[in-house]
Amino acid sequence: MRATMDTLNTLDDWLAHCEQLHPKAIDLGLERVREVAKRMGIGFACPVITVAGTNGKGSTCAMLESILGQAGYRTGTYTSPHLVRFEERLRIDGEPASATDLVAAFARVEGARGTNGAAISLTYFEFSTLAILDLMARARLDAAILEVGLGGRLDAVNIIDSDCAIITSIDLDHTELLGRDRESIGREKAGIMRTGRPVVVSDPVPPQSVLDHALEVGADLWRVGHDFNVSGDKQQWGWVGRSRRYTGLAYPALRGANQLVNASGVLAALCALRESLPVTAQAVRNGLAMVELPGRFQIVPGQPTLVLDVAHNPHSVAALAANLDAMGYFPTTHAVMGAMADKELMVMLAKLGPLVDRWYFTDLPTPRAARGIDLKSQWQVHNTRQDAYAHAFASPMLALQAAVAAADPADRIVVFGSFYTVGGVLQQGVPRLHAKHLNP
Repeated sequence: MRATMDTLNTLDDWLAHCEQLHPKAIDLGLERVREVAKRMGIGFACPVITVAGTNGKGSTCAMLESILGQAGYRTGTYTSPHLVRFEERLRIDGEPASATDLVAAFARVEGARGTNGAAISLTYFEFSTLAILDLMARARLDAAILEVGLGGRLDAVNIIDSDCAIITSIDLDHTELLGRDRESIGREKAGIMRTGRPVVVSDPVPPQSVLDHALEVGADLWRVGHDFNVSGDKQQWGWVGRSRRYTGLAYPALRGANQLVNASGVLAALCALRESLPVTAQAVRNGLAMVELPGRFQIVPGQPTLVLDVAHNPHSVAALAANLDAMGYFPTTHAVMGAMADKELMVMLAKLGPLVDRWYFTDLPTPRAARGIDLKSQWQVHNTRQDAYAHAFASPMLALQAAVAAADPADRIVVFGSFYTVGGVLQQGVPRLHAKHLNP
């Protein structure tokens, strides 16, 4: 191990090393991760909130982080995947972790997992999760926010016993690993619950398996529509829970109708944790008003308008379609799309088909991705619009450049389908578009 450690000097070195350690990209199970964590002594002295769900996890974590930060707490937030840089996966007090600190944490994981034939094999996600949890445990946090990577019950994050669990919307995704229906997937998500501790379910129509598991383990279930409710009009909204109410709230800074559901779950979790993490009404108002999260129905001003959304399954693409429809009239909508080959691609294409006039399908830098030319072929087989057309490109940036060249100033361009797709157009920062027609 010593010789190997000597050659691992940068974060990129460590990430490349992690990709070679395990024969599978995903190997659900906690025994190996739990053993290495035990050797490292990873543990938290502060309240921990764990967030699982199909969609809305990142937004929920961002709102929690923003409100708790406004309340004066030192927060640590772990989310995945990242858009551009790995360091984005861990934020301490709202700032990305440093590569230097991550390199040191990766080295500690490597030291703890053993040597040569006795070494415990870890996947990329497991290894990096342990490094991030180790950094968080050392950061003297007031609150830790952990986003589940995949599922819940067997996800590496679940080695930590949370003080409050949040389960956001549940829909079909990763069915080959989690199950073919919402009940099976819900059962996996429910694995983050703990006996006697609150679990907030913000899905308005949760699978019965989630409710049953809460009863089985004796968790304190907070369910939207039962233990807390939301109401509102075009200007403001309100929240009522078991022992608290908020009125006259401004809508969350994160755009999209689905964000109100996420925000309601956040307020329920904070209400459930009020003894250990009290927050003022002003912290709630400021936190919701100031929350930021790139790539979640992010509208970038310019000509044409640019919309960035990491929607990558039918449920999130349906939400994207509804949000796009609510934006109002645009002469032409251009869509840059890259996606994983194992997704329900035709369903995703069908949901946006009526809204998109020009398609720019793109390759992505991962073996899991569908090729742009294959996406284009699938679209062509089912396309019924005579006025729509499509092209394929080698990268998201090339696809975006083609869309900008073809667009008029009053059009809009939507980039969606994967974190890789959105991340691919953010490599040099957030693009500020200027259609060619505006150039002198």
